Amino acid sequence: MERVYAWTIPALWVAWLGYWMYAARGVKPAVRREPIVSRLAHLGPLVLAALLLVPRTLPGGWLGEPILPFPVALYWIGVALLAGGLAFAVWARRALGGNWSGTVTLKQDHELVRVGPYRHVRHPIYTGLLLGFLGTALARDEWRGMLAVAIAWLALWRKARLEERWMVERFGDAYRRYQAEVPALLPLRLPRSGR
Repeated sequence: MERVYAWTIPALWVAWLGYWMYAARGVKPAVRREPIVSRLAHLGPLVLAALLLVPRTLPGGWLGEPILPFPVALYWIGVALLAGGLAFAVWARRALGGNWSGTVTLKQDHELVRVGPYRHVRHPIYTGLLLGFLGTALARDEWRGMLAVAIAWLALWRKARLEERWMVERFGDAYRRYQAEVPALLPLRLPRSGR
């Protein structure tokens, strides 16, 4: 059973990464791309968050301490969140088709996609990745996982804000309506006060 624990999470991430690389073929050419410094401002923290979760153990320190007594159920809940999150990101990637890019980009003939998971959240790839990080963190059951989730959230929040600015510039009122109708990351609307 130890082998299952050791390989399930890496296998899910590697399978997702393999699909991601395969699906990157055939996207539309970019007409505007974020500068490399901007790209590194969210990619660097995402890599750091991933590196916090990769090693089986961390040498010393509080980051490697367990949060809860490690129940087997917590591991499998984490695996389920990871698998569901990565599947949600793949669904979103498929819905974007040729409009997808790993960087903040405007494509030639860029379209405002509102189908599939984009009916429920504006940034479903980020939602899926955050669920993947959260699931991995739960399965690891160490403080480093919570730190990794926080770092990933900050990096993706920054990237989403930049994307939103570009989408408003490109689509104007159509994107503003989309923002008003569809939440950014969680597929639910919190009630607004004063209404």
